[in-house]
Amino acid sequence: MTTLRVKDELLLQVEKPARYIGNEVNSVKKDLSKIDIRFAFCFPDVYEVGMSHLGMQILYYYLNERKDTYCERVFAPWLDMEQKMREHNIPLFALESQEDIKNFDFLGFTLQYEMCYTNVINLIDLAGIPIWSKDRGEEDPIICAGGPCAYNPEPLAHFIDFFYIGEGEASLGKVLDIYKVHKQEGGSRRAFLEKLLDVEGIYVPCFYDVYYNEDGTINRFVPNHPKAKTKIKKQIVKDLDSTYYPTHAIMPWIQTVHDRVVLEVFRGCIRGCRFCHAGFVYRPVREKSKDVLMKQASLLLENTGYEEISLASLSTSDYSQLEKFSEELLEVCRESKVNISLPSLRIDEFSLDLMGKVQEIRKSSLTFAPEAGTQRLRNVINKGITEEDIISGSRRAFEGGWDRVKLYFMIGLPTETEQDIEGISDLANKIVDTFYAIPKENRAKTVKVVVSSSCFVPKPFTPFQWEPQNTYQEFMDKQYFLKSKIKRKQIQYNYHDAIVSALEGMIARGDRKVGDVLYAAWKAGCKFDGWSELFEFSKWEKAFKETGIDPAFYASRRRAYDEILPWDHISVGVTKDFLKREHERAMKEEVTPNCRQFCENCGAKRFRGGICYES
Repeated sequence: MTTLRVKDELLLQVEKPARYIGNEVNSVKKDLSKIDIRFAFCFPDVYEVGMSHLGMQILYYYLNERKDTYCERVFAPWLDMEQKMREHNIPLFALESQEDIKNFDFLGFTLQYEMCYTNVINLIDLAGIPIWSKDRGEEDPIICAGGPCAYNPEPLAHFIDFFYIGEGEASLGKVLDIYKVHKQEGGSRRAFLEKLLDVEGIYVPCFYDVYYNEDGTINRFVPNHPKAKTKIKKQIVKDLDSTYYPTHAIMPWIQTVHDRVVLEVFRGCIRGCRFCHAGFVYRPVREKSKDVLMKQASLLLENTGYEEISLASLSTSDYSQLEKFSEELLEVCRESKVNISLPSLRIDEFSLDLMGKVQEIRKSSLTFAPEAGTQRLRNVINKGITEEDIISGSRRAFEGGWDRVKLYFMIGLPTETEQDIEGISDLANKIVDTFYAIPKENRAKTVKVVVSSSCFVPKPFTPFQWEPQNTYQEFMDKQYFLKSKIKRKQIQYNYHDAIVSALEGMIARGDRKVGDVLYAAWKAGCKFDGWSELFEFSKWEKAFKETGIDPAFYASRRRAYDEILPWDHISVGVTKDFLKREHERAMKEEVTPNCRQFCENCGAKRFRGGICYES
């Protein structure tokens, strides 16, 4: 049993002490005397959030497959524990060995959400490592970052030594191979970063300079090292059947956000919704075969004892072998009394039938994501779903015994009008009317339609990356307007304060100057900004004033096509010309067919794999 870094008397004074003790079933233990590379994998949020993240589980086991590497987990301590750690001079430590992170070779962050960026800064500081990359010395760990938010690395460019662009299984091993030799030869920190310039998918910010125009836009982005590439190309795994996938999962001591086995079905999405960052940066679609999925499902259930399995993808209904796979999985799960969680299903007869089989005893809520209230706006965003799809799907669901429907929408989409917002209320009313049109003997007694709205945030590498975001006041006015239109007791409307979304929009499309705001906000006390109970906008206002940065410049300003964007030096495969064409189609309310219907030559063919090369 590993000696705990935090003594029992301190653990007993904090909420959920099991967050900090490690030693879970299926966690990895290694002999440190036989290890060449120590890698601290950090999820910049609390334990129960990070432990629900599939990517962390994959890379944790993937890196630990290497005999020369020990990957350990790090999470953000909650406020009470951080206070105790600072009071008692306990630096940030890893769960497995309980040793200080500052003694590791690498500290790697996964960037899943912009509102975790102040946590990234806070964790570097808590580890006792200089916050600014330029201030780090030879004894400090190399700090790297990856994940979906790393596709615009610039807001964190001053704090991260290098960014990994793409899927970790593809090239991260090359980075460690280079480091192992470099460390044995006693090379310097800078020399190692220079060697990374030879690896595709690696972006080292210190080897690039940014120059600005008087109006604050970028004038040019220039490599300052002869080996630095002008374009950093995303790295992907072409064949998911042969790539690494863990057959174990760490069994946490406390309940996590998603407390179940997660089975990744495929990566990417064929749909091309124009607001969806993931739908573009994860192209092309790459599927696992049915037999591989069944083998992985059986091993994961056998090695964990979980009573629920979730199928993970951006759009599970689009899996080409879903019917046969679901039949086999249902049979296995019935025998072992395991529940199946089915997110991201389309509204069609097969999906409803499948959900009915999964929920034979008690039917929970049925979830649709129309995203927009009118067909016009659904065409603008290329949602690929009609009102008839929603109404007929609801009718079949109600006839099948469902009595609760959840509808997800976005407020503030490009070209949105008051009529589009009112259309959300109209659609909810039509669904209620559809329920009551069914004879009483063929439906449940009552119906509940839950309408939820989020605030649209323009993201890099989407057709809407040039669009202005609504201001905070515009978001709130629209939500209040929608609330006033919802009258029936069968309809419940959920919305949230838009201030975090407005800030997210500023960071998502930020440049290096936004890093100064992040630092100032952290100095003012900002952390866990994604947690509504901890978010304090007054501290961010102080940071904007201190740095002279206007958030509206990044969030609420329309960009021209010829403007140099902060992420233009990153290549995700999908071309800027394609995104322009999609933006123009959106403004004309034109729909683009999905990837299986017709190839629009988005640029993802350059990866020479996946759906682009299906026969």
